[in-house]
Amino acid sequence: MSGPAGWFDGASRVLFVHAHPDDETIATGGTLAALAAAGREPLLVTLSRGERGEAVPGSFAGSAGPAGLAAHREGELAAALAALGVSSHAFLGSAPARAAGLPARVYEDSGMAWGPDGFAAAASDGSVGALTRAPAAEALNDLIAAAVAWDAEAVVSYDERGGYGHPDHVFAHRAARAVAHGLELPYWEIVADRAGDPPPREELELHDAAPWLDRKLVALRAHGTQLTVEDEDEGPVIVHVGGQREPVGHLEVFRRMG
Repeated sequence: MSGPAGWFDGASRVLFVHAHPDDETIATGGTLAALAAAGREPLLVTLSRGERGEAVPGSFAGSAGPAGLAAHREGELAAALAALGVSSHAFLGSAPARAAGLPARVYEDSGMAWGPDGFAAAASDGSVGALTRAPAAEALNDLIAAAVAWDAEAVVSYDERGGYGHPDHVFAHRAARAVAHGLELPYWEIVADRAGDPPPREELELHDAAPWLDRKLVALRAHGTQLTVEDEDEGPVIVHVGGQREPVGHLEVFRRMG
């Protein structure tokens, strides 16, 4: 288990592609903080603003509607990234994550519904501006623009199921992997903690983010509309807006896929 200098085969500019504000911290917050502290500039593109998400009761005035929640979550993300030390960030559709010659656009949260298998599935009422309804080539070209502008040396995003199946996460996987393939960059997937046979350990890269856990916890708490953090005897636990509980471990796990 190497330190940050050796992570992602030593790539100095790693592009992380996440679906919504809070995903970057939950899945990769320790890694982002460690890379930033080591002087290896982590790069982040967030695909949507998460305006279709629920909100923790009392954390946000629901009367403000989806547009108000989107703006609020932008602020939460800015606070989280400041805690992690990440300065290179863009929303997909905004420079530098926008193809040359095109006006800025917003890719909206596609929404989701829980399927019978316990994985998320596409919502039936997605808006015409939803990420998953956008022309795939347009979104892909926007992501390529960010990777080129930032001179990315590797790309990180989800596995083929998007971790838990949210359509925006699946979209992120497909777009990020296509960008990595097209630009001949290494692609690293985030290894989700779920039931089933895990990948062989020798294929995994384990990041011990314990020295940066405090920064990750500050960043998590910045996403107050989406989660709370409870301190338990076994360690801190994320309580998601839907009530799901997730321990905050010090290991973040990745696997190179290309």
